[in-house]
Amino acid sequence: MYTHLFQEGDSFRKRLTHTIEVAQIARSIARALGINEDLTEAVALAHDLGHAPFGHKGQDILHGLMKDAGGFEHNTQSLRIICLIEHRYPEFRGLNLTWEVREGVAKKGHRQIEPLKEEFEQFPHPALEGQVVDIADPIAYTTHDLDDGITNGTITREMLEECAFWTEGMEKIKGRYPDLKGKILNYQVVRYIIDEQVSDLIAHTRKNLEAVQPQSPDDVRKRNERLCSFSPALKEKHANLRKFLQKNMYDHFRVKRMEDKAREVIEKLFHRFLESPELLPDSLREHFKNAKPAGNEKRIVCDYIAGMTDRYALDEYDKLFNPRSRV
Repeated sequence: MYTHLFQEGDSFRKRLTHTIEVAQIARSIARALGINEDLTEAVALAHDLGHAPFGHKGQDILHGLMKDAGGFEHNTQSLRIICLIEHRYPEFRGLNLTWEVREGVAKKGHRQIEPLKEEFEQFPHPALEGQVVDIADPIAYTTHDLDDGITNGTITREMLEECAFWTEGMEKIKGRYPDLKGKILNYQVVRYIIDEQVSDLIAHTRKNLEAVQPQSPDDVRKRNERLCSFSPALKEKHANLRKFLQKNMYDHFRVKRMEDKAREVIEKLFHRFLESPELLPDSLREHFKNAKPAGNEKRIVCDYIAGMTDRYALDEYDKLFNPRSRV
């Protein structure tokens, strides 16, 4: 989900801090499983490069705007960035990344049809390193959304009584530190929730690997089911945590208000740049003028907006639609 409120200041998670947390969690899991740590970290660092401004709501808005031009999905956009949009070498477009890193990114998300994915379609799943990142991602965003929700007051103490994972963690931490209070207590409970998920994932994945005894990465890729997974009991706890966040965080009126603003900002920017490409930065105007095939102008505008942070999108909106703003 990775939904957040736009915040002034540095007390709340942003896309970069989320990515760092995913990389830390994923690398810890990879080390415990004895798989390639560097590959795992590289996939983790690349996994959210394509995220649009305003979290998953921004993705949904861009997908609607692009529905007749191939759609938009942030994981696919990450692949487009590392394979096509970045241009730093004279011999080829994209970054100089291995097939395995690109595979790990390509195997996340399924909504957008993209020719760049075709070379990775011979197997249903990525290697174990990519599977680790796929689960480290929701471990990170559910716990940091929970932490941010408590910090900004969206989630109250009364609401937390409905969260089984939280009450379990509170009981464990208070049993160990009966006098602990306030922010440190909250932090320790969040830490407990992360640790329980990571520990269970490692233990259950080891169990799966011992049962299957894969002899190569392709043996992992071609399985019908993923070998990196939670136990059934932890899977239920994780699902309940996500349901709790959906009800108390993502459906909160403050988040809905920000989502409404996000729609206005993204839609107005999209249509204005499409109608008046002379307002685009110099480097993009040239691409727009020479867009091939015809009709690819929408993708160029979409790529530009998708690369914005929340703050940059709001600044661009202000420059274009506020007569008093400097341009």
